Amino acid sequence: MIHWRRGTVSSVTGGWGPVVTVDVELDEGGVMAALADTPLVGTPRVGDTVLLNASALLKGLGTGGQALVVAIPDALPPDPVAADGSRPPGHIVKARYGPLQTMVLALEEQESPHHEAMAGHPQVVAGDLEGMPVVAAELHSALPAVVAGVHADRPGARVAYVMTDTGSLPLGHSRLVAAMRETGMLTSTTSVGQAYGGEHETITLHSALLAARYVLGADVVVVAQGPGNAGSATPWGYSGISQGEVLNTVHTLRGRGVAVLRVSAADPRGRHRGLSHHTATTLGRVVLGAADVPLADDDDLSPGLRDAVEAVCASATGRLSPVLVPAVGLDEALRACPVPLATMGRGYASERAAFVTAAAAGRHAAALL
Repeated sequence: MIHWRRGTVSSVTGGWGPVVTVDVELDEGGVMAALADTPLVGTPRVGDTVLLNASALLKGLGTGGQALVVAIPDALPPDPVAADGSRPPGHIVKARYGPLQTMVLALEEQESPHHEAMAGHPQVVAGDLEGMPVVAAELHSALPAVVAGVHADRPGARVAYVMTDTGSLPLGHSRLVAAMRETGMLTSTTSVGQAYGGEHETITLHSALLAARYVLGADVVVVAQGPGNAGSATPWGYSGISQGEVLNTVHTLRGRGVAVLRVSAADPRGRHRGLSHHTATTLGRVVLGAADVPLADDDDLSPGLRDAVEAVCASATGRLSPVLVPAVGLDEALRACPVPLATMGRGYASERAAFVTAAAAGRHAAALL
């Protein structure tokens, strides 16, 4: 079900990365702000007629609850062409079978300049990350805190971001990633599966992780879904359960999986206070292999948190190893973070527990280098 709207662009108010924000005077009256993903729909200009998908905005959703430009009918973008005028390389379709499916050049495919490495590098063929630390987070908002934790101890470490397809499909919708690339916190971005818009595209998470190490030269990889975590107040119905599947992939590829705990001292929902029930389910039941579970050595973060984490690890299906990480210096690293810290609308001051915990995972990954 889609709530369609049509109108005329009255102003272009800016944006980030490939995404621009426009104000649209609707045909039925009123003004609606919308986002335009310019590689897909072109760049809207004042006076253009646009078609909008307003469903998420009208539903009042949080992250991802914006109106989106679907098309600029009278100013369609030109067909993409290569430098020599031919069709550009790439035959991998993402957002498949939807009306806005898009064609990309995947890093693995035959036309890619990296195909030879992905097909012939001995460690890639063997599927062996050789113990590279891979930090897996449930929430996209944990990303800058994790990287701040890595750089607190290893400021020169090359950190790559891999975005899965259980949240936002367009990577360009992340303000965080755009800011982190601009400030140098991240050295590369890769979108996986149905997700698209990264500097690199891959068909699978396995390829993305192997490419991060052997093609892109990353020291640490952080994997998380994009913005727009979906939940249902049920034990198994949340998109962040993919965190467990990420850790299983890391285990399969002989990497060192590092789990970011979802922790809150301020969430009004009891199921997410302290150790989130999402984390307990994902780590306790979905993870089948080995993974490290870092926890900051700070008993003020959340009462009973350490006991809760140890209990999950002790009863888990997989082999989870709780790791107590020194907290000294993490607050300073978070306060110095060059991009905003916010989760579920709450900043560092009100959600210190969430960000210090994520930074502890980053610090542990740095210690593994």
